[in-house]
Amino acid sequence: MTVAGRTSAAPIRGPRLRPVPQEEAGSRTLRDRAWTAVLDWAGDVWACRRMLVIAAVLTVVGLAADYYCGSYVTVTPGAKVPDLILDKIPPVDLGFLFVYGYMVLLMIMFLYPAFFRVRTLPMVAIQFSVLLTLRSVFMIFTHLETPAGSVAVGFPGFFEHLYFENDMFFSGHTAMPFLGFYLFRRGRLRYVFLVGAIVMGTAALAMHLHYSIDVFGAFFMTYCSYRMGQRLLRKIDPTHLA
Repeated sequence: MTVAGRTSAAPIRGPRLRPVPQEEAGSRTLRDRAWTAVLDWAGDVWACRRMLVIAAVLTVVGLAADYYCGSYVTVTPGAKVPDLILDKIPPVDLGFLFVYGYMVLLMIMFLYPAFFRVRTLPMVAIQFSVLLTLRSVFMIFTHLETPAGSVAVGFPGFFEHLYFENDMFFSGHTAMPFLGFYLFRRGRLRYVFLVGAIVMGTAALAMHLHYSIDVFGAFFMTYCSYRMGQRLLRKIDPTHLA
């Protein structure tokens, strides 16, 4: 088109873009973040696959040791002995706390690193297996029966296979949460496990399921087990930091 000696072209109009609703854009952003988180998690799992395999093997060994040693002390007669604290307090039924409180603490110990700190999961599992094995060895050399007047308890499902009679020294209900205090000592979660260890130890005494030395000694034995686990981890993975 020519106007007064000048040529002008009609403007080229681009395609109209449909505005993306804010809700749809937010949904896409959320999906992108979730997918990115899943990919990062999978990458962490792949990066520590060797340690995860070793941790799985050691955990099976620890569970097997606990099962066979626990079965042995259950069927082997022992002795009931007096206890300075238990002789002064009557048995109290705290079965719900003793069973489900302990289960919740164990699940937190494994599920938190499994979903949010997967690179630390092998460390948690290996430390757990060391403590479980150490306790298994000690329980078969402690020929004591469950204190008189103890409150009967029962665990549901898989946990029932990890609960035995006469497995006195040292208290697993106290030791396992206290191990969590060391494993997560750099975060606030450590306070949950510290309180859990004290509560579980108190419940074990209140229900006459452990002698006093089993509960008090569990704190010392857990520290020893943790240090042993640290040395083992450095042997397996020289880059592991204490």
